[in-house]
Amino acid sequence: MDDQICPRCKTTKYRNPSLKLMVNVCGHALCESCVDLLFLKGSGACPECQIPLRRTNFRIQLFEDSMVEKEVDIRKRILRDFNKKEEDFTTLREYNDYLEEIETIIYNLANNIDVIETNKRIEQYKKANKEQILKSKSKLGREEYELEELLELEKQQEEERKLELIKQEVEMKKKKIREKEALIDELMFSEADAANIVETFASTIQATREEAKVVPVAKVTQFSTGIKFGRQGQQTFMPVPKVEEGPTYCYKRIEQEVEGPHPPGWQEMESGGYIAHVRSEKPAEKAGGFKSNIACLRALQEAMAGLYHNPSQRPPESMAI
Repeated sequence: MDDQICPRCKTTKYRNPSLKLMVNVCGHALCESCVDLLFLKGSGACPECQIPLRRTNFRIQLFEDSMVEKEVDIRKRILRDFNKKEEDFTTLREYNDYLEEIETIIYNLANNIDVIETNKRIEQYKKANKEQILKSKSKLGREEYELEELLELEKQQEEERKLELIKQEVEMKKKKIREKEALIDELMFSEADAANIVETFASTIQATREEAKVVPVAKVTQFSTGIKFGRQGQQTFMPVPKVEEGPTYCYKRIEQEVEGPHPPGWQEMESGGYIAHVRSEKPAEKAGGFKSNIACLRALQEAMAGLYHNPSQRPPESMAI
C-alpha cells in the first residue's frame, strides 16, 4: 500500500507520523501545515487545479483516495436538496429515473464533466421544488434531533454506570487497605499467636464481606430499542445423558395402523395416474414447501385408512380404555 504523502511538500506518514491530510471541495489533498501556510488570509487557490477555496471548508481526509473523499462530499451536498422519497412518486419508474438523475449529477461534478450545465440543472431543480425541499429538510431535522437525544441519553447512562463502578472499586481498595493496616497493628501489639490472629482475622473479614456484599451494577444486555445482544438471549441446552442413568433415546419410526388396503407410495401414485387430474401447485404454494403430490398422497391415505373398519367389533380387553 502506498504511503500517504502531501503532493506539495512531499511529507510522508513515515517521516511525520502525526501527518494529517486535508481536503476541500476540489478533492485535492494537502497536509495540515500546507493548508495553514497557503490559506493564512482565510482563502486562496488550490495548488493543483487553481480553484478558489476557503480555509474553513478544509476537513481531515477520511478515505485513502482523495477522489472518493470528493465524491462523498458532493453526494452529501446534493442529497440535502435532492431528498425526495419513493412515496413522492406515482410510479416506481419515475422514482428510478429520479435516482439515476442524481447519480448523473454526482458523477459529472466529481469528474468535472459539464460542470456549468450540471449546476444549472441543480439550481432549476431547487427553484421548482423549493417547498418540497424545505419540508423534507425539516422532517429530517426532527428525526436527527430525536436520534441525537437518544444517543446522548444512552451516553449519559453509560457514564453513570462507569462512575458507579469506579466508585465501588475505590471503596473496595480503601477497605482492603484498612483491613491490612488493622491486621498489621494486631500482629504488632497483640501477644497472642500470630497464626491464630491471621486465621481469626480472615474468618471475620470473610463474614463481614458476605454480610455487606456490594450489589453489582446491572450489566447492560440490550440496546435502547429493546434488542438483546451478546449471549444473553440464548437458551441453555439440556445436559448430555449418561449411560449409567438409563438408556439413551433411540429413534423409532412411526408405523401407521391401516384398517384397509395399503395406500400407494410416491412412485406407485405417480405411475398409477393418481395425480393426473390434480392441479399443480402455484409458485407461492411451492415456495412454502407444498406440492400437489403431497396433497394427493394424504387424501389417498385418509380414504383407505378405515375401509375395513367394523364399529360393531369391540376391541380386545387389553386395548380397551
